[in-house]
Amino acid sequence: MKINVLSLFPPMFDGVFHHSIMKKAQEKQAVSLNVVDIREFADNKRQVDDYPFGGGAGMVLKPEPIFNAVESLSTEKNPRIILMCPQGERFTQKKAEELAGEEELIFICGHYEGYDERIREHLVTDEISLGDFVLTGGELAAMAVIDSVVRLLPGVLGNADSPVKDSFSTGLLEHPQYTRPANFRGWKVPDVLTSGNHARVDQWREEQTLKRTLERRPDLFEKIELTAVQQKKVDELKKQKR
Repeated sequence: MKINVLSLFPPMFDGVFHHSIMKKAQEKQAVSLNVVDIREFADNKRQVDDYPFGGGAGMVLKPEPIFNAVESLSTEKNPRIILMCPQGERFTQKKAEELAGEEELIFICGHYEGYDERIREHLVTDEISLGDFVLTGGELAAMAVIDSVVRLLPGVLGNADSPVKDSFSTGLLEHPQYTRPANFRGWKVPDVLTSGNHARVDQWREEQTLKRTLERRPDLFEKIELTAVQQKKVDELKKQKR
């Protein structure tokens, strides 16, 4: 996968793109990451913003630098061009999985009061938001989205099953995890996990997944279709809570 990021502050990506999983993903040639300085594509003395027509507070990002920067990438394909924006679609694991299937992504990170509307109307294919809050710029949000996408690419994570079993990948929250020591300060790992009985372990994890989702994110049950066995277990858990 090829990922280009348009930013007014490219150095912000240095730490994220050159450490941990992101660094390993590039070393494995699963992804190439490139950060483009929007200011280099401004027509007038690196000016990338201007006052909004009609008046109002703040400054608005001009269309010319954004269009020029995207067009400079000279792609022959039709990449997904993603605008990081509080008004965009709420980002989910499902969206990460969708984007992970693309060959090329372009992220646009804004600042100031907002974007010239023509950027939305005539350039971008997607608008993405991390949630109902506002950041000072799109860089942090883009880092989060890119990280969640890159870790899904084949060969990036050591265990191919890891992303499949993550919270939200199945539509539900992940079960509790434990490691050594089996007894830490008197807090013991559930016996089933050290029993060696894989069938019982799988059953326990399935039950814990349903229990944790019911306790923390019951709204997720409205978005998926449970099996008959799962639904029966959820009904039992609900009765226990009464």
